[in-house]
Amino acid sequence: MPRFGFATMVFTFCAFLPVVAAPPPGSIPYPSSLIERIDAAVEKLGPHYKPRTKHLHADGTAQFTNRLIFENSPYLLQHAHNPVNWYPWSDAAFETAAALDRPVLLSVGYSTCHWCHVMEEESFEDLEIAKFMNEHFICIKVDRERRPDVDNIYMAAVNAIAGRGGWPMTVAMTPDRKPFFGGTYFPARDGDRGAHRGFLGILRVLSTQYRDNQETIRRDAERLTQRISQQLRATLPAVELTGTAAITATAAVLHENFDTQYGGFSWSSNKFPQPAQYELLLRHHRRTGDAQSLHIVTHSLDKMADGGIYDHVAGGFHRYSTDRRWLVPHFEKMLYDNAQLANLYLDAYQVVHEAKAARIAREILDYVIREMTDKDGGFYSATDADSKNLEGHTEEGFFFSWTIPELKQLLSSDEYQAIVRYHGVTPRGNFEGRNLLFVPRPIGQAAALLKIEPQQLRKRLTAAYRKLYAHRNTRPKPILDDKILVSWNALMISAMARGAAVLHDSRYLRSARRAATFLTTKLRDGSHLHRVYRQGQVSHEGVLNDYAFLINALLDLFEVDHDIQWVEIALQLQSEVDAHFWDAQGKGYFFSRDSEKGLLVREKRHYDGAIPSGNSYAALNLLRLAEMTSRLDFQKRGQECLQVFGAALQRGRGVPKLASAYDFLLDRPKEIVLIKPTAASDIRPFTKALARHYLPNRTLVVMTQGDARFVSLIPWTSGKAAIDGKVTAYVCEEGVCQLPTTDPKVFIEQLQAKK
Repeated sequence: MPRFGFATMVFTFCAFLPVVAAPPPGSIPYPSSLIERIDAAVEKLGPHYKPRTKHLHADGTAQFTNRLIFENSPYLLQHAHNPVNWYPWSDAAFETAAALDRPVLLSVGYSTCHWCHVMEEESFEDLEIAKFMNEHFICIKVDRERRPDVDNIYMAAVNAIAGRGGWPMTVAMTPDRKPFFGGTYFPARDGDRGAHRGFLGILRVLSTQYRDNQETIRRDAERLTQRISQQLRATLPAVELTGTAAITATAAVLHENFDTQYGGFSWSSNKFPQPAQYELLLRHHRRTGDAQSLHIVTHSLDKMADGGIYDHVAGGFHRYSTDRRWLVPHFEKMLYDNAQLANLYLDAYQVVHEAKAARIAREILDYVIREMTDKDGGFYSATDADSKNLEGHTEEGFFFSWTIPELKQLLSSDEYQAIVRYHGVTPRGNFEGRNLLFVPRPIGQAAALLKIEPQQLRKRLTAAYRKLYAHRNTRPKPILDDKILVSWNALMISAMARGAAVLHDSRYLRSARRAATFLTTKLRDGSHLHRVYRQGQVSHEGVLNDYAFLINALLDLFEVDHDIQWVEIALQLQSEVDAHFWDAQGKGYFFSRDSEKGLLVREKRHYDGAIPSGNSYAALNLLRLAEMTSRLDFQKRGQECLQVFGAALQRGRGVPKLASAYDFLLDRPKEIVLIKPTAASDIRPFTKALARHYLPNRTLVVMTQGDARFVSLIPWTSGKAAIDGKVTAYVCEEGVCQLPTTDPKVFIEQLQAKK
């Protein structure tokens, strides 16, 4: 729909007339009240606003504007000027579909998705296709990152129908929200990109079937709805777990799927980092001493850090590799990937003490502070897979790639040779005639080729990266998705807090503290946690992941920041989760809050994908809180959460984070208390010693002697005192403590002691 002229009048030779144009082609006429609201929304964006569409008036304003203009989602706003009559997910859209007896066409994606952009350009910006959509469907656009509950349900339907899923996701459903067709990306027309049936052809078939065979379609939709409802409600009977078989089974599956040459767990294209799997293997190595589990982790992390999936210039990982070698990435950068990977490299550093692991973790955290942090302390969600070249055309990977002439122009001779030798730069390039930086040989070999020491080569590389980074920032940048999501922010708070402890860098603690303060003050309203913040607005009910990840983050932050308020807030959030998400009959936690309406099914999710499930984190949180507070109800509920998904644990597939929670349950977690004689006492000799040791199953409390707030929440700290006015460490297991010590060396010996 064009910008309407109720606020802006057009001067003609005969009169002042409002600019009123037809709505998107084939759509129902918009009422005047909607037109006025749309016009006001566009005007509010200001004179420098550039609509994202090819359908423009001569003055640069958009020919079409739909209801997505009212949304605060970067992804939905990208589609606000499509000629499609998009609705956001709302009761109004389904009521309109029912009134007109039309099927609903649901399109789900996210702002940094490459193929979402392709389908928009090919189909949603095509006037013929848009007109057909508007005439025969009610069209709904959903941002999967804002509404993961909606995305999860209909992705299950797409997987059931097509055998695989992905984004963009396309689903046709009845007006009562029951799906009968689903798929992912479709080329625009029959024959495009070698496809037998294109999107327009599919739409025509679906429209005809719905008109002529509606009874059959509704019956099939009902069957599919029942099928996915059973799947998403996790109706498997609870399993009593005993022994370590579930952990061993998970490790065995990962061993079996390990790519021995390039690392990771895929022997084909599209290789994802999957940090939760490596975390479980590190725990398995700690528990059993299994050398292969450790090798899988260290070899895979080395290969990932050496590949083009890693941004060697600025730090941070791209979302996944399109090849087995980790060379050519899908170029979007996601906050949740980088948070989990930073944590994983910190874990690996604690185990093997290799400087490379610490360097990669530091570079990830520095990248997030530098490029992905809001002025108020929250963390942005992602940067786009696509960027534009210098001519303004979209060219995937241009922003991150280089040619030899560019490098020669930007770098000194020594720096140029360092980059060429270390990163395998060639005239032909390794990506569409350009070079993605990767590491084909160890730094020692590259240094030997240059006849210099590795330290000198690293120094030259660092200088070169600074110049390349400065130049790269003069290129058109990938679009930034600046929304702040609670669950993803929580993952990064954990990474920042642990980075502060392991790398001894107070910048990371300040970052974690600011973000935690931001989430707990700006996105929390009474007993509700909102999920999304953007440009001063909060929206959407928090889902289980938001609560569970934030509780975990606050416990991680407490162990570094030593502020008891984080435990107090975590306990309050846990009470809210138990009150509004717990399944009293079937055990485990639902994904959506009990007040959420309009969903086909209330999902209970346990699969640990790119982002682990909320139930996996919730189980671990409960066990950690039980250790900290000595509350048996937390222990009981944590065990119930594991048992309800026990069948999945026993299979050893798809639940590595849940297996890590089970590892905590089977262990005798260390209960560590550092008692300070005064608030200003220096605890660094103890915390630095602790930071060198991989000890995932532990509770750490640092407190000033006699602090009543600590004792009231953490009863096993009662009676513990600082000896001789010195910082004193107590190391306990299951309430039984070793002798208190003021010597950091003795403290470490006690941590390493096994009963």
